[in-house]
Amino acid sequence: MKWHSILASSIIVLASCSNASETGTLDGIERVEPAFWWQGFKHTELQLLIHGDDIAALSPAIEYPGVAVERIEHGDSPNYLFIYLDIDATAKPGTFDIVLNGKDRSLSYEYELRERRAGAAEVKGFSPADVIYLITPDRFANGDPANDSLDGYVDKLDRNDDDIAGVFQNLDYISDMGFTAIWLNPVLENAMPRASYHGYATTDFYAVDPRLGSNESYRELVSAARDRGIDTIMDMIVNHAGSQHWWADDLPTADWYNVPDERTVTSHARTSIQDPYASDYDKRVFADGWFSDTMPDLNQQNPLLADYLIQNAIWWTEYLGLAGIRVDTYSYPDKQFMSDWTRRIVDEYPEINIVGEEWSTSPTIVSYWQRGKKNHDGYESWLPSVMDFPLQEALTKSLMQAPKDWGSVWTPVYEVLGHDFLYPDPFNLVIFPDNHDMSRIYTQLDEDDQLFRMAMVFYLTMRGIPQIYYGTEILLSHPGTDSHGAIREDFPGGWPGDERNAFSGKGLSGKQREAQQFLRTLLNWRKGADVIHSGGLMQYSPMRSVYAYFRYDNDDTVMVVFNRGDDEVELDLARFSERLHDSASAVDVLSGESYDLSSSLSLEPRSVLLLEVEDR
Repeated sequence: MKWHSILASSIIVLASCSNASETGTLDGIERVEPAFWWQGFKHTELQLLIHGDDIAALSPAIEYPGVAVERIEHGDSPNYLFIYLDIDATAKPGTFDIVLNGKDRSLSYEYELRERRAGAAEVKGFSPADVIYLITPDRFANGDPANDSLDGYVDKLDRNDDDIAGVFQNLDYISDMGFTAIWLNPVLENAMPRASYHGYATTDFYAVDPRLGSNESYRELVSAARDRGIDTIMDMIVNHAGSQHWWADDLPTADWYNVPDERTVTSHARTSIQDPYASDYDKRVFADGWFSDTMPDLNQQNPLLADYLIQNAIWWTEYLGLAGIRVDTYSYPDKQFMSDWTRRIVDEYPEINIVGEEWSTSPTIVSYWQRGKKNHDGYESWLPSVMDFPLQEALTKSLMQAPKDWGSVWTPVYEVLGHDFLYPDPFNLVIFPDNHDMSRIYTQLDEDDQLFRMAMVFYLTMRGIPQIYYGTEILLSHPGTDSHGAIREDFPGGWPGDERNAFSGKGLSGKQREAQQFLRTLLNWRKGADVIHSGGLMQYSPMRSVYAYFRYDNDDTVMVVFNRGDDEVELDLARFSERLHDSASAVDVLSGESYDLSSSLSLEPRSVLLLEVEDR
């Protein structure tokens, strides 16, 4: 197995404390988090976590115009000091000394207050105009073999691993394919003894894993992507940390983790926190239980930790210049904290988009978390977007179920879309055929090429924001296994010596090249299709094997029609007059063929048409 992560705690400590000087008899400052901050946020309060031997016994003093010590907080460990600063509008960007005085020693740390990038607060988040390319970084491309294995990191590799440079070097491929946003699975440090490949056991919230790169290389990637018109979405985890996090042997407070002694594993009963009949016990076991024995559950009800996690998200958003955030296991942390966490980010970046993972196939459960929902229990969420797991399940079921003697194979899709009234903004949902935690779509569809084409057209024309997993464009598949190692397969051409290269097309099969070109054509058409980005949606009840819907606005109309059956169908167009009006023809985006829409439409077996309707 491989690992997956981003910068190292040792590196950030050296960077954080390189300007610290010390007099006295005891050890000095080991960490200051965040290492620097910016002037100009709406919320002027800044928490500094300072870690060092017996640091809690010291008292801070700062002399810098516009910066004042607001209050001091202590934990249960003598080795932490939490200093809350107030940074008002008069404070100028620059450096200042934080002096820590005690009976027998005095420490001084030079802190930097930076100027925000112009327009940082007005960043536009990812939207339905985008298509997201989901990348598992340790499987995409190895841009810098020198950082594949490092001293001090127990988890070694079974093949040279990738890094941020690998993504950087292939941005032109991503752009050429037609993707307009990238979401990288977590890249923060995962210094775990084993299986750190997945990236979801963070051991330093302020550091990119050095086996992948550095904080600076991450920022350079985001900037280079932005120059190509590609937004970056950061995968964040606030529910849990890795058991080898640097603070694990010396927690700031006794309640920093939930149930630290019992290590109770979460029940994963996500409905419990919405269930009007749920016991407090069930709610507690779900929200406070550990995700696994190696992923301790963070106690967001601890105000010191809550502030820490909120600031960390804002720090990365500002430092990198993010257009969005994807939040892992969104419903698992304390739900009031998640409302506060999301609201604080949106306060500072009103146009940013944040999507949360709520892995439920019920629209009732998923919609609970979207901003603007009037919930039965009064809970107010600030989350702009959620992952549309219900639609993912429905489409796969529609494409794979056996033909029916009555009704339609498309009923699951038709009915789940009919529940869109539950969402305050269904057009802002992230829709997807698969992701890094589930079987690849080509595998789910039994490697059926016609069904694959239907699925791709569906996701790239349906309401919402499509996300496509890396390798989907070349039909990566793993029949016979659901192993995460197989699901997160290496991207061909990402490593020296690969016989196949998906970036250039060398060595790919004919099917793979056709699928790649099919996706490229579809994605680049979608880039300019405003009617798909912001137009309305109208669906018609499916009949046996046929399902049709329209995307439309005042200027354009697109008709999408599927025939999942094995026989040709002559589709009477009379019932679509509400959308076709007096239109007489259309052009299929996929083939370039023209179609007469005056009376009926011939549908080939197991086919899809993507028709740009032309007015008479």
